[in-house]
Amino acid sequence: MGRRLWIALASLLLAMNAAAAGPRLYRDNEAPPLAGWVEFCSGNPEECIVDRREAEILPFTESLAALLSSVNLSVNRALIPVTDQNHWGIVERWSYPTDGMGDCEDYQLLKRKMLREAGLPQRALRMTVVIDENGEGHAVLTVRTDRGDLILDNKTDEVLEWFKTNYRYIKRESAEATGWVYLTLEPAGTALTSSNEK
Repeated sequence: MGRRLWIALASLLLAMNAAAAGPRLYRDNEAPPLAGWVEFCSGNPEECIVDRREAEILPFTESLAALLSSVNLSVNRALIPVTDQNHWGIVERWSYPTDGMGDCEDYQLLKRKMLREAGLPQRALRMTVVIDENGEGHAVLTVRTDRGDLILDNKTDEVLEWFKTNYRYIKRESAEATGWVYLTLEPAGTALTSSNEK
């Protein structure tokens, strides 16, 4: 096959996978929260309260895209990555990276704080747990929009649609009540693996 035909075929397959994946992740059953999140919430209860009067889905606009990109890039570039074990001497600790260092959830907490300070509703900004490309647990920030769920991640400066991340989506903070929910596609029961998974 010619090079153009391969490129066209690859583009078609990616588009079909993206269409099959769907733009949004959906809540399933209640999930147990992470110990680090529980501790973080006990010291920062305002960070974990769900205000159901806030919008859960944001209208996607050019200004929103620019804000998300700017915040993701600035936090990713500003912080030094370090595991909680190396940083604090414990396996898991959720905290704001006030000393300029942190691991994945700390990056995402700071991004969420900056987006809230820019006027976005917290209810549309959900901390999310995934299995990454190495089979390890990882935290990302999901921003729910009317064009689908977008992911802010410390592993890339690009804001991506969830199904373009190479991650398996496990659970995220609930937008209905304080706590966590497992994630699924519609209809329920479909595995949550991004279309780019190898």
